[in-house]
Amino acid sequence: MIREFIYKYYIDPIRYGEAYTLVDTLTYALILIAAVYLVYRGLRRYKIAVDDELVLATLPFVVLGGLLRVVEDTGMITSDLRFLLITPLIFFVIFVIAVVALFAGKFAENAGLISRYSWFYGGAGVVACLAAGAALIWFGLTETQIALNVLAVILTLAAVTSLALWAFLVYVLKWDYASNILYKLLIFGHMLDASATSYGIDLHPIHYVEQHVVGSNLIEITGTAFSMFLLKIAVLIPAIYVLELYRREGNPDLWHLILLAMIVVGMAPGIRDLVRMVLYV
Repeated sequence: MIREFIYKYYIDPIRYGEAYTLVDTLTYALILIAAVYLVYRGLRRYKIAVDDELVLATLPFVVLGGLLRVVEDTGMITSDLRFLLITPLIFFVIFVIAVVALFAGKFAENAGLISRYSWFYGGAGVVACLAAGAALIWFGLTETQIALNVLAVILTLAAVTSLALWAFLVYVLKWDYASNILYKLLIFGHMLDASATSYGIDLHPIHYVEQHVVGSNLIEITGTAFSMFLLKIAVLIPAIYVLELYRREGNPDLWHLILLAMIVVGMAPGIRDLVRMVLYV
């Protein structure tokens, strides 16, 4: 009975790509909350500040998550190990890798082997990204293609829209705090997501589809995937305003964690979609 329950709610939905149920959603949420709490306790115990340094050093693991999702998309891994790279398991895989690298870096710092833990922590993420990127480049060269024109168009679109939104916040709304590097990364991550989605659905030869309910409904109503930019802007402007109010209330730890989570939500799928379209996967 227990075996059937596990297969029904946890194994089969991942194996066969079935929709999430209330049972597995609540389970994964509780596990994630417990894991984040334990890590937070570890950060406090080993005196690792939840600050800009930690968030910036974590970004390579955000990129890694997007790259590993594409590794699974390519089908180059044919064993059951591929299920570890499918949502939601990939979140736990990246989480474990990042936590191990983080505390290994802190232990090395405490032992006097390195000057700052973030060099090891962020460096481990960069090395992992290089390895995943090399595998994807090899796949593109040998199995599909590497469309540099697609890469250039999406990155240019993301850069231009990010700059435009940032300029609006700073010079029109007079929000000087929007120049904070973390707010800039938040803006770019979500503009990258919108750029990749818009290009993939409206312009890419493969014609990708939007899987999220809100986005797909908006695209259906407006008739164009470029409406995703409006959705992102409608969310980002009030979000940045509220985040800044919260930061000024004096809870920097939670502010950094929330901001990191919001960066992940935009940047990780943006990276995945971008690389998929470049490789025509």
